[in-house]
Amino acid sequence: MSNDKSTTLRQLASFLGASGVGLGAFGAHALKATLAKSPKGADNWKTAVSYQLIHATALLFLSSIDTKSMKSPPSPSSWSGGKMMAWGTAMFSGSIYCLCLDIGPKKLFGPMTPVGGLFLISGWVMVGMGKI
Repeated sequence: MSNDKSTTLRQLASFLGASGVGLGAFGAHALKATLAKSPKGADNWKTAVSYQLIHATALLFLSSIDTKSMKSPPSPSSWSGGKMMAWGTAMFSGSIYCLCLDIGPKKLFGPMTPVGGLFLISGWVMVGMGKI
């Protein structure tokens, strides 16, 4: 039996996982020519997809561990860490996708990538400080 927080983490993981696979395929096929226009376009896209899929897996793991423990899942640090990972993934990978496709203001998306990375790091640290 799961609670709302475990369900939310699982749903975030599912969304990030499914969209990561889709964006990976989209980049490898439909966007191949577009990404080839930039010297590192395809590599940057692969980085965004990889980070998205890795953190989707981490969120799924957090939701399942907390469900198994059955102690008011998830713990505050894993819940907060999971939220930080989800936001960080959206900011980090999302900004790279936008930059690769030349969508939106570069002045906004350029700095968003490292901020998203800091959110990802913070999420891992929060999970590491918790008792899972």
